[in-house]
Amino acid sequence: MFFTASKIFEFLFAPLDLFIFLVLTGAFLLYTSFSNLGRRLCLTGGVMLLLMAFGPLGGLIAMPLETRFFPPGENISAPDGIIILGGSIDEKLSEKIGRPVFIDSAAERLTALITLKRLYPSARIIFTGGSSALKGANYTEADGVKLLWNNLGVDTKDIVFENRSRNTFENALFTYEIINPKPTDRWLLVTSAMHMPRAIGVFRKIGFPVIAYPVDYRTEGKLLFFSPPRFATRAIGVVQFATHEWIGLIIYWLTGKTNALFPAP
Repeated sequence: MFFTASKIFEFLFAPLDLFIFLVLTGAFLLYTSFSNLGRRLCLTGGVMLLLMAFGPLGGLIAMPLETRFFPPGENISAPDGIIILGGSIDEKLSEKIGRPVFIDSAAERLTALITLKRLYPSARIIFTGGSSALKGANYTEADGVKLLWNNLGVDTKDIVFENRSRNTFENALFTYEIINPKPTDRWLLVTSAMHMPRAIGVFRKIGFPVIAYPVDYRTEGKLLFFSPPRFATRAIGVVQFATHEWIGLIIYWLTGKTNALFPAP
């Protein structure tokens, strides 16, 4: 129930869809007795779309997420294990064309494994990612990631692939069940920097403290007040992703899946 409701909520409040809806609704109302309201809706939706594509909106809402947790550095003692969260592979498209297809700028969490495996050869590794489809799927993200790593020459025989999880909460829950970590174990958690606060909050909630290893950064760490037109699509994607994460943080906190609204280091 929670999974389905979260998908519907995400669809209804996606910024790009919402602002386009405001513009279209406003344009329709211009030819009715509610023309004043129509003009306001068109103006509001249009301004917000411009801020998404060319203004600082993305940085304003994404930077607090991306700078909440910092990489641990290369001098940390070797971890007992490494957890890599899903969210990088488009399962439906990957199944259709027969090879893994990345989602936007989320590839680094998969390529980071190559570096981490070399740095910590004795660490246990688990990838967690099933299908985000509302209905049952034959192809899971774990399938695509295993194929990708094999194609890159990564030895996957000792890597555990969890393929049931559909969201971040299930990532943490099923990973905990598989690993059954000891209180003294030290595990790295690899996911996108924007997603890290929510992921850390969920793992803490189930009693599995982990060390943040953020990747897939989408901002430059400083606020840009103007984004060139050639980067408009990327800028809109940042707003979409950041909004998704802020809404996720609120919903997970309200439903008791995290103990903090905005988990901190």
